[in-house]
Order: sequence, then C-alpha cells, then structure tokens
Amino acid sequence: MRIGYGEDTHRFGPGRKLILGGVEVDFFLGLIGHSDADALVHSIIDALLGAAALGDIGQHFPDSDMQYKDISSILLLEKTNELLREKGYRLINCDSTIIAQKPKLAPYILDMRANIAKALNIDIDSVSVKATTPEKTNAEGRLECITVRSVALIDRI
Repeated sequence: MRIGYGEDTHRFGPGRKLILGGVEVDFFLGLIGHSDADALVHSIIDALLGAAALGDIGQHFPDSDMQYKDISSILLLEKTNELLREKGYRLINCDSTIIAQKPKLAPYILDMRANIAKALNIDIDSVSVKATTPEKTNAEGRLECITVRSVALIDRI
C-alpha cells in the first residue's frame, strides 16, 4: 500500500464558473486556471500521482498544452486513473478538505463525491470530501482563493 498527498490553490476571479468536484457551485466568482480550475479534482490527481511516484499534474497535463484549455478536470481524473491502472495500482480511498470562506459547500458535497467516485470507478463510500472555513484568516478567508488538500491510498492490483 502507498499513500499520496496533493494540494492545490486557485485564485478567485470574475467571469468564470466555480467548479469543484465536477459540480458547478452557485457563486459570483469562479476559479482562474488553464482548465476548469477544479482545485478539488486537481488535488486528488496530485495525491494519486504522488502515491504512485508518477510526478504531478503539471507533468501529465501541462498548462502550456492547449488541448487542456478549459477541459473538465473530471476527464483529467479519469485519465489519471487509467494511468494508475496501467502502472498496476488501484485506489483504495481518498480524502479531501476544501478550505474556503465562501460559498457554503455542504449542499454540493454529495454530488462532488459521486462525480469523483464515478471518474475513479470506485464506490462513493471510498471518496470523502469535507469543507472548512478559515474563520476569515489567510487568503482563503479574504475570498482571494480556494485551497484543497487531499490524501489517497493506493495498492497493487
């Protein structure tokens, strides 16, 4: 068994959709990025790649490559899962924490978990997503960004 850790931060900006876990969250700001800027999925991808010692998201899906411009990060998660399988690994479970002052994410968590589980071809009970506020501290508390931290446990197939 192997564990991996991933972390991703994206700044808020106007004129973008807020996508987390493949779910469009109702909010007046979105996250800025080359793809859909889904910080939740990006942190899971990095946790998976880290667990298998396969580098990071930027090595596999570089923001300099136009084929990934505005792409759904759920598709990138599916590709990452395929890569893990090719290398002889399977995901046991993943756990993520979203750090955001706003918006309130509780109404969206179940759908996020379902999207991630489907992309990884695992049971929803193996996907944990939580949200916490920074109590108006740090960049997340000032509504400058959202940060997500994830861990993943993998095993040989």
